[in-house]
Amino acid sequence: MIALRLLGSVEVTVDGAPPPAELLWKKNLALLAYLALSPRHTRSREHLTGLLWGASQESAARHSLNEALRVLRRALGEGAIHTDPISIRIEPGAVALDLDAFAACETAKDWAAAAALVDGTLMEGFAVPGESGFEDWLTAERTQWERRAVTALVEAADLALSSGATLESVRLGERAHAMLPTSGAAINVLLRALTIAGDRAAALQRFEGHKHSLEERLGVEPDVTVSGLVDRIRNGRLGPAPESLEARVALTRRLPLAGRADAMERLSKSWRRCVGGRQTEVTVVLADAGLGKTRLAEEVESRVSLDGGAVLTVRGVEADRASPWSGLLALGRSGLLGTAGIAGAPAEAHAAFAAHIPEWADKFRGAADVEPAPLPRAFTELVRAAVEEQPMLIVVDDCHHLDPESLQSLAALPRDLPDAPVLLLFTAEPTTPCETLDALRTLLRRDIPGDAIELEPLDEAALRAMAAAVFPNYVAEAVDRLTRRVAADSAGVPLLAVEILHAVSSGLDLLQESGTWPKPFHTLTETTPGELPDTVVAAVRIGYRRLSGPAQQALAAAAALGGRVTPEHLGRATELPASGLRAALDELEWQRWLTSDARGYGFVAGVVKRIIERDMLTPGQRRRIRAAVLPSPA
Repeated sequence: MIALRLLGSVEVTVDGAPPPAELLWKKNLALLAYLALSPRHTRSREHLTGLLWGASQESAARHSLNEALRVLRRALGEGAIHTDPISIRIEPGAVALDLDAFAACETAKDWAAAAALVDGTLMEGFAVPGESGFEDWLTAERTQWERRAVTALVEAADLALSSGATLESVRLGERAHAMLPTSGAAINVLLRALTIAGDRAAALQRFEGHKHSLEERLGVEPDVTVSGLVDRIRNGRLGPAPESLEARVALTRRLPLAGRADAMERLSKSWRRCVGGRQTEVTVVLADAGLGKTRLAEEVESRVSLDGGAVLTVRGVEADRASPWSGLLALGRSGLLGTAGIAGAPAEAHAAFAAHIPEWADKFRGAADVEPAPLPRAFTELVRAAVEEQPMLIVVDDCHHLDPESLQSLAALPRDLPDAPVLLLFTAEPTTPCETLDALRTLLRRDIPGDAIELEPLDEAALRAMAAAVFPNYVAEAVDRLTRRVAADSAGVPLLAVEILHAVSSGLDLLQESGTWPKPFHTLTETTPGELPDTVVAAVRIGYRRLSGPAQQALAAAAALGGRVTPEHLGRATELPASGLRAALDELEWQRWLTSDARGYGFVAGVVKRIIERDMLTPGQRRRIRAAVLPSPA
């Protein structure tokens, strides 16, 4: 049997071995490929001589065809080619084509397998000079297969992005874009993948290349979908890390999401159901501290934003429970005010938020003359109006800390707005009691469309992928050795694994550090710095020292103040200029030391805050920071 690979440079094997040299002569290979791709693998003799020997005398052309058939018959076997005075046919199954395998994957929508078969354009670099008939046929076939190959690469890239495999999505998107630079679908998935990977500059550069290709080849502008995506990328709040040695090392703190493919796929499906079916869904993500529930939520936020959805985010801290309606008001500040559709909401809904939020009162000045609606009803009406223009994601991170009034109002949205394209994403620690969330979970899948996802510590395969991403030049044995140590010292907690890998890339010698987890099943929330392995504590210290000076100041101040801190408080505590403080906070958020919502900043992990407070600040420094911000006792 001949195996013929045509998607890319032509490759031929005969019964698994290299082919005879004469089979690789251009016209012999062209004849084989043409017959293999022809309907019923059959063509007339006259058609074939005109296609490949059109410039020859008729008798010479017939002789050349017979010689080529002799070569093919020798490679395929006597029974594989059937000839008569009029036509030539190859027996089905005599030639194994990668194009047939591709078509089968395409039919099954196995896009990852289909994409793996694409090595380039059809018969890349192959030509039969002087035979215009064959060249015209090859050009038409290349156009058709190029379109199908790009579709497979785009679909595979989109699936990879949905499962959190961002770097794989970038790789597939780059291949699709290189194959067809004018494809809107290819540039769309590549721009989203690059942006989510944190390389906004590269995304904008690829867009300029796409725009130039469209102008040069087709004389048109990018379509509105791509242009809208680029506007959202340009308006993104966080850009790439500053260009510095510290920033390049800091890239190891922004590793691709590992070990969460199932969770990302389920969340992506929930979002697509909300948008496609115009229904409110609820997804609850339960995970102990450090297992990545905030990171997972951020990944979903990034994708929804790039898809053109509205994103509202509130992150709870313990102090929120004593502040009624603080959660709803935070959502009013975090993005609801900027949605296009809210202008269509009733005036009393605007009045409810204008009474608490100055920016709302400034935008809707007539609201002061209207009796405000109760905040829960006002919020529901504003969301109802907003989703007429765009679907919405509402993220409530650490919802067990949110004030009960706000949480109950949010939990009622599926009842009050069942037909709205809204995804409610709640994250919580399973060990912390939360009656409202527990009640909501009992209704999932039965009375409310939704899902519940529980995150577990990362397995060794996920940790190995992280280690290989940080140290791509390590041999397999070195990666395995590092993975085993990271697994022992991090207990599979992603937050700690990232800290250790970042520290190793910054010079931490694991041979000099020791210690293991003292208590099985001991969560990070319950762990003190003194109970952590020495490796973890050393890793946090090294990561802290790698920050810029202003970022160290801001992080130390945030640790001393505790809870949620505002930029104003941090400015008073550090005495940094406003521009310097903004840059420092962007650095800390980009490197995932801090997370934020409309009300301020908090540590991604409380144990990291405790390490910095204990090891990086003297008692006198802590007192001075607090005295600069907190009111003096009477």
